[in-house]
Amino acid sequence: MTFWQGASWLIWLIVVLRFFPREIIPKLKADPGYQHLWFGSVLIIALFWLVQAGIKPGLELHLLGVTTLVLCHGWRIAWLTGSLVVVILVAVGNVSLAAAGSMALTTIILPALFSYLIFVLSYQYLPRHLFIYIFVAGFANAALTITFKMLLTALWLYWQGPYSWSDIYQNYLQLALLIWFAEALLNGMAITLMSVYRPHWLRTFYDNEYLSPDS
Repeated sequence: MTFWQGASWLIWLIVVLRFFPREIIPKLKADPGYQHLWFGSVLIIALFWLVQAGIKPGLELHLLGVTTLVLCHGWRIAWLTGSLVVVILVAVGNVSLAAAGSMALTTIILPALFSYLIFVLSYQYLPRHLFIYIFVAGFANAALTITFKMLLTALWLYWQGPYSWSDIYQNYLQLALLIWFAEALLNGMAITLMSVYRPHWLRTFYDNEYLSPDS
């Protein structure tokens, strides 16, 4: 484990412990429906992150699902959920112990904050309308978030030195053109279905604002 890999581990642990969502344990005990939602979220995100494709080791692509995670649970529970998924990937041998910290930072911690920021900006500065929530906070947000995640990963790998920037650009960043639409469509569809059929699953969705006659 290099110094920076160890530093990423330390930052990950400090961040998750400092912002641990204490409300989740009582909520899981009191609400069986939320138990199903949260454990289902862990399982789905784990499956997304397990299914990877890439040309070179370390430059694999996978669907992210972070935007839906944030809109459903908020950024702190999203951090906890994604961190648990990273632990699962380490346990099954998909991610090395040394790389777990950097993966957590580039795949869940910073992307979840970025995604939540996009939601907050759309909430503050755009009309509070169902279609704005679906297409901006959901669809466009997911496309921007996975692009941001890929840029973070590219910068980390370039800084650590296993590949040149030319290799990273040609074998990784260019593929953002292929995956951003799939990520946006997946998250957009999930947010659409939940907005219509399970709005109570979306922590960031407010019926009295997004569905009011004046919106």
